[in-house]
Amino acid sequence: MDVIDQLTESLRCLPGVGPKTAQRLVYYFLKNHRKQALTLAKNLTEAMQSVQQCQECNNFSVQAICKICQETSRNRKLLCIIEQPTDLIAIEQSQTFKGYYFVLTGKISPLDGISGQDIGLDKLQSYLEKYPVEELIIALSPSIETQATIHSISQLIKNPQFKITQLAQGIPMGSELQFLDPLTIANAIRHRNPLDN
Repeated sequence: MDVIDQLTESLRCLPGVGPKTAQRLVYYFLKNHRKQALTLAKNLTEAMQSVQQCQECNNFSVQAICKICQETSRNRKLLCIIEQPTDLIAIEQSQTFKGYYFVLTGKISPLDGISGQDIGLDKLQSYLEKYPVEELIIALSPSIETQATIHSISQLIKNPQFKITQLAQGIPMGSELQFLDPLTIANAIRHRNPLDN
């Protein structure tokens, strides 16, 4: 396997990149964009060597403690449980949540042999013992694994005054009912909101 084939094969590890797309990318860089390819390689190498998981929340960070965990203006009583760092970015862009985050490293899946310990629930328990959290907001994509994960998280909570909430699920803006799955419609009906008169 020559160097072009190796590079093509390496690019296939990216999500959504198959053999043809990988090959197009390789030839795109080789043809006219060598400087950009070298910059990309340098930046990728630097990121892989310097980015780590935050010791507090598992978010990606170049420091031991990420910027959000260092912010003292946030509400320490609110903790949002998310599945991946990109979820944190999406919630931050909404500019509605001013608490802290905890990034799980997956969801519980007994069929796949993934337990609470595998997704960092022991670290979450330590976090809850360390900080005066009063409400957990579960912000995980709906699935059977999410329900198992929520159940395991609720087992960690010793204080009966502790509040656990989940993001509302419903109909996305701009969608049509006829194209939605029955579970989404059922959740939207169950969690409907009153209109202000």
